[in-house]
This record gives sequence, structure tokens and C-alpha cells, in this order.
Amino acid sequence: MTLWTAVLVASIICVALKAVGYLLPARWLDAPRPARIADLLTVALLAALVMVQTVAAGPAIVVDARLPAVAVAALLLWARAPFLVVVAGAAVTAALLRLWGWAV
Repeated sequence: MTLWTAVLVASIICVALKAVGYLLPARWLDAPRPARIADLLTVALLAALVMVQTVAAGPAIVVDARLPAVAVAALLLWARAPFLVVVAGAAVTAALLRLWGWAV
């Protein structure tokens, strides 16, 4: 399977899922359980994406400047810092670590 075939198949599946969502009765989707599952699933998928992008370099697991930068961002988010401060803090952390030669 080529990359474009996978993209097309994934696109068709997304459109089909959206169509199924319009066909379901509204009372099924307004229930508390599906709403909670959708909220938790969104957070879990975003967390998984962040971790994969942080420690993966192709098929290998790599610990470089990205991991401490994400840790600094998490700490700043926990401290309820503004989003721009979080991004700047993570970027400065990664830049300084790369400057000092800790990770390329």
C-alpha cells in the first residue's frame, strides 16, 4: 500500500464516520457517556501524538532536547502559564540544550 492509497482510504473512512454520525439518533449522542468518551478520547489521542513526536525518530526511540522541552512545557502548563509563555519556554529549553551540545 502506498502512502497516497493510505491517505485516500483514511479520508474515505473519515467521511463515512461523519455520515454515520448524522444518521444516529440525537438522543444517543446527547447521553453523558458518549460525550465523556469523546472528551477523554480526544485527550488520549493528543497525548499519544505528543509523545510519539517527542521520542520518535523514524522507527527508533531517541531521547534528545525535545523530551526536556516537553517536560518544561508540561510544568509551565501545570503552573497555568499563558500559552505563549509555554511555547517560548519549551523552545528556549530545546535551543539551549542543543547549543550546549546535549542533543542534536
